[in-house]
Amino acid sequence: MNFENEKLKQFNEFIRFRKVAVIGLGVSNLPLLDYLYEKKAKVTIFDSRTIDEINKNIIDKITNYGFEFYFGKNCLENLKGFNIIFRSPSCLPTKPELQQEANRGAIITTEVEMLMEMCPCKIIGVTGSDGKTTTTSIINFILQKAGYNTFLGGNIGTPLFTKLPEIKPDDIVVLELSSFQLMGMNISPDIAVITNITPNHLNIHKDYDEYIESKKNIFKNQDENGILILNYDNDITRNCKKEANGKVIFFSSKTKLDNGFIVDENIVKECDDKVRKHIINADDIILRGNHNLQNIATALAATKTLVDTDIAIQAIKEFKPVEHRIEFVKEINNVKWYNDSASSSPTRTISGINAFKENIVLIAGGYDKNLDYEPLAKPILEKVSELILIGQTAEKIFDVVKKEAEIQNKQINIYMCDSLEQTVELAKKLAKKGDIVLFSPASASFDMFKDFADRGKKFKDLVNNI
Repeated sequence: MNFENEKLKQFNEFIRFRKVAVIGLGVSNLPLLDYLYEKKAKVTIFDSRTIDEINKNIIDKITNYGFEFYFGKNCLENLKGFNIIFRSPSCLPTKPELQQEANRGAIITTEVEMLMEMCPCKIIGVTGSDGKTTTTSIINFILQKAGYNTFLGGNIGTPLFTKLPEIKPDDIVVLELSSFQLMGMNISPDIAVITNITPNHLNIHKDYDEYIESKKNIFKNQDENGILILNYDNDITRNCKKEANGKVIFFSSKTKLDNGFIVDENIVKECDDKVRKHIINADDIILRGNHNLQNIATALAATKTLVDTDIAIQAIKEFKPVEHRIEFVKEINNVKWYNDSASSSPTRTISGINAFKENIVLIAGGYDKNLDYEPLAKPILEKVSELILIGQTAEKIFDVVKKEAEIQNKQINIYMCDSLEQTVELAKKLAKKGDIVLFSPASASFDMFKDFADRGKKFKDLVNNI
């Protein structure tokens, strides 16, 4: 018997001829345009960019569909009288215009929240300040190896709302969820994961507390059947257990837990009533760094109830690094070049630095998210011989490293560059045989690039052309 998603059927009937607003023409909302047109919704588009800044093909589609639209920084002044509003993740629900519409009775939602509301199958959701993309990808890979039909989405992969007609009860949806997507969300996945919580996106969130509370929405709406995977080593995530409604599984790389998953002497182990079972050794995997062993421990915890351990182990052995995350690019004259463009915060770059035993030539810097760069100084002085800086945060990184160097009475060569091309050219001259050149910005990309993927691709192109 063919499965029919009744919730989706009801939603499709609801939006027919209703006033629907779509805020932001980003990746997550673009597939919605076709879907809403097909379902005969009365759609109005809002985007803070000017019409000249938006892809012409998108403008042509909006025009052909006969959608109304408002562009420019004050476009939300026209957000009035809608039945349902799909906001982009970066358009936070705290915006006054959204709150006013909510008070009038409008449904404020996102593509991913509506997916979760109407999804007929089990959902695994992963959030965190660091490691969520790799962890999400490992989880998905393990499930596929075990024979599940999976749908990967959220902050990575394909926007899945328009895939709902294809999703069946026996499938599994795996989502990476950002703080922006989780903010205001009233539903939680069946299995929720928080890799860690450290300061991030403070240039957009009102404060750190708002960022933390957004992350917690990944589990706050679970019931007693929910499973929550938490990082025991992170004070904030460890304390989330007090607010959990379902079962909690911890992972740790610092504490030998009685129950849960641990990283101990480069081995991932499962602990059950103080009995420690060796799962996988760092030498048996392609991924580098202790942080990736933590990601593996997290993925094992998340898939424990769904996949046989032996199948999970085989999947982990085969899993390759996600693009732009300590991704090996090329070896040139006994120097290995790595692209870690996704490292957009100091904590991520610290993990990248610590993944190598070799001497490092580090390229860092980028867009300023109002983060604290002081923790980056000691790892740089310990592992990096040549530091090449670029972008808005170059001065911040320079200042904290210089200060720490004076405290430790150490010397380090620091260079300032104006372009990515300059950094690669300089790194090529400075790197010695056996060195690692690591591009790990510790900063966002928006000062010079469209996003971290655009930044990483340009870096790889430059290296491959050496």
